[in-house]
Parts: sequence; C-alpha cells; structure tokens
Amino acid sequence: MYTAHPDRYADLPYRRSGRSGLKLPALSLGLWHNFGPDRPVQTQRAILRRAFDLGITHFDLANNYGPPPGSAESALGEALKADFTPYRDELVISTKAGYLMWPGPYGEWGSRKSVLSSLDQSLARLGLDHVDIFYSHRFDPETPLEETMGALHSAVQQGKALYVGVSNYSAEQTREAARILGELGTPLLIHQPRYSMLDRRPEEQGLLDTLDELGIGSIAYSPLEQGLLTGRYLDGIPEDSRAAGDSPFLKSDAVTEDLVGRLRALNELAASRGQTLAQMALAWVLRGGRVTSALVGASSTRQLEDSVGAIRNLEFDADDVARIDAIVKA
Repeated sequence: MYTAHPDRYADLPYRRSGRSGLKLPALSLGLWHNFGPDRPVQTQRAILRRAFDLGITHFDLANNYGPPPGSAESALGEALKADFTPYRDELVISTKAGYLMWPGPYGEWGSRKSVLSSLDQSLARLGLDHVDIFYSHRFDPETPLEETMGALHSAVQQGKALYVGVSNYSAEQTREAARILGELGTPLLIHQPRYSMLDRRPEEQGLLDTLDELGIGSIAYSPLEQGLLTGRYLDGIPEDSRAAGDSPFLKSDAVTEDLVGRLRALNELAASRGQTLAQMALAWVLRGGRVTSALVGASSTRQLEDSVGAIRNLEFDADDVARIDAIVKA
C-alpha cells in the first residue's frame, strides 16, 4: 500500500492560476507519451508516486494521450484506484477534448456533441465523477465558439469539471473565449500553449500579454522542446531518441549541425548556473512568474527528479537572458 511522503509540500512552489483561487505546482506531470500499454505498469506507477512525493499535485492528460488514444487516462485511472484514493482531494486532474478519438463527424473538434461525449468517456476511463480542469484542446474553425465554450460551461454546471481551459488558441481566440465564458458565468481559468526557449510564439504573438491582461493562468507544454533541451542531442541524434524514430513531433532533419551548436552553447550556460540543460530550460519558462506551471513528461523517476531540480534556481539576471537570446535568435 502506497503512503505519500509526509514532507511532500516542503519544497515545490505553488502559483496561483491567474486571478483564480487555484494554485498549481510550478512543475506539473504530463501523461502524454509514457503512459500506455507499451510501458511497464510498475514504471508508470513509480513515476506517479514519486511525482506526488515531490509535491507535484497536478496530473495533465487529454482524451487522445497514449498511445493508443485513451490509454493514458485508463492507466491513470488504475493508478488512482490503487494508490491515490485517499489523496484525491490533494490532486488536480485535467483532461481535454478536441483531437480525433472515434470515427465519424463527432469524434473530434469542438461541437457540443463531441466535447461532452468525450468528457463522459474520459471520466469513465479515469474512474472519476469529475475532473478538476477540462480543456478545449484546439480551436474549431467550423463550430461557433459560443457552442464550444457553452459545452465547457455545461461541464461545470453538470458537476463534471471544476474549472475550464483552452489549449492551442491564439491570443484573439483566447480573448473571445474568455468573453463568452465570462458572460456565461464560468471564468476561463487557464491556457495551455506550447512554449520553450526555442519556441517563443506565446511571447511573439501576444498570448502571454493577453493572459496577463485578462488574469488567466498558463501552463506551458513542451518546455523541453520534445527532448531537444534535455541534453540528449549535444552530440547529434541518439539511436533511441524520438528524432531517430522520425517522430511526427520531432523529425530527424530538424536536428541540424547549427541547432546542435546552439544546444551546446546553452548547455555551457546551464553548467555555469549549476544546472542541467533541462533544468535551465524549465527555469527559463518559469522565470518572472508569468507562467503558472511547466508540464514535464518522464520515462523514469530519475528523469523526473532532474526536472524538479530546476526549482533550486529560477532566477535569471539580465546577462543570462541576453546570452540565451543571442544563442537562440542568432
């Protein structure tokens, strides 16, 4: 029987999500690639237990996480039942709807039919009566935004979600979603954008400014840029890496000599700060408090522990910021 560490809240900082009352850990655990039937159950359980013992109270999913789609929710559902039943009220569980899950016209995107059916399926896989955060995973250009946001509002009204969020929405789309939800009486809690030292779009396209203005929290996914910022690619492409397998999320031809040179320069700067490259990359996303939480994945407890080590140095002086910008943008 698992018993959580008594000092689990001693070290990891928690940040309020926008103007809400909900605090999230600075690092959250994303169950994207490492929680499916191709991974040993005991490894999955060990990662979840270690995360909670380190103070990571937020587990983030989507209906299509796995592989195959749905398997990450099923895996977490089994772990919740086996290990975390006494701790459910200490956890924030999130899931999303929007990407393809079943055949036909209702298996993806943002219609009321699709969004609410997906949530019911997610709750069944998780073995829960509600999730803490329910997201629209992507903007649907063919469905009125009022319908998609109305579905999120209904999820809250039905007691199936406590808060709602959006992911992969532009600044303008986010502003309109927040307006609609505000009029319905269900505030937009959080936005989940892709954001890293190598992907500055939330800054460049005004999303972070919009979130600050509207008092909406943010949680960054891919802060380690699909593993590029973990240090694994400092000598090229490892045989067992995502790029070597020609993942749709990281193609081998993206790992150029120029990129490897930049990664080595970033790694040298991280070492001068007493951090691994991954730790510096996570700290960079969290710098200044604009981002509520950074999502990390983990294939082992050791990898997870390295990520959590980022919290020991979240400060960047002007010289460090300038050096990072010079390396990345040169």
